[in-house]
Amino acid sequence: MEKSRVKVILFDLDNTLIDTAGAGRVAIQKVCDFMKASLGHEDSISEICQRFAHKLLHESFDASSGRSIDDVRIDHWQQAIRESEGVDRGRSLAAECYRHWKSTRLQLLTFAPPVRTMLEELRKTHRLLLLTNGESQTQREKIQAVGSAAELFSALVVGGEHPEEKPAGSIFTYCFRLLNVQPHDCIMVGDSLSTDIQGGFHAGVRATVWVNPSGQALSEGSVRPDYTIATVLDLPGVLAALK
Repeated sequence: MEKSRVKVILFDLDNTLIDTAGAGRVAIQKVCDFMKASLGHEDSISEICQRFAHKLLHESFDASSGRSIDDVRIDHWQQAIRESEGVDRGRSLAAECYRHWKSTRLQLLTFAPPVRTMLEELRKTHRLLLLTNGESQTQREKIQAVGSAAELFSALVVGGEHPEEKPAGSIFTYCFRLLNVQPHDCIMVGDSLSTDIQGGFHAGVRATVWVNPSGQALSEGSVRPDYTIATVLDLPGVLAALK
């Protein structure tokens, strides 16, 4: 029996549609420049920034704690400074570091013009759903920063606002019900094998599409994407092959 056409495209956000990693690197450099002026030396600045990046990568946020994600990330900077300098320089310096990092990163998080054009074309023939993992405030701020997301996507789903995030089946089921479609009506597009591709595979989507700009090799035992592309801009070719 001939398969039905793809009706819905589920897109990851970070490092799929926007260059979050690149924006983060620029934001870290902005903080380095600020700290050189604030501390009057460069001895530990690189280590401070590396420690913050490590804490961010391994961050665990509990929304029920009563603290905001902003408070937690100011803590990251304060701890990174204390661990690198051996002294506690207070929360005001840490808060300024966080302000510079956050504002710079958000300013750079935007759909590149070719990506925006592709989304505008795709929405003429498909429904688009944005499915992003992460803490609610952080991801909503990113979505607001990119602009026009509400116009481009039929639905915006943030994992941190649900009991489970990708790759859990429950959040995919929520997305299917939200748009009143079946898993085989959808494809999942993302850069993460462990969340986007694994989650899409177990949810039973028509196809999984791995965005792999670095040409990373699949490890033994890894989930196998149905398609691998170097950039999300190659997605129309995948859709043509799925017809």
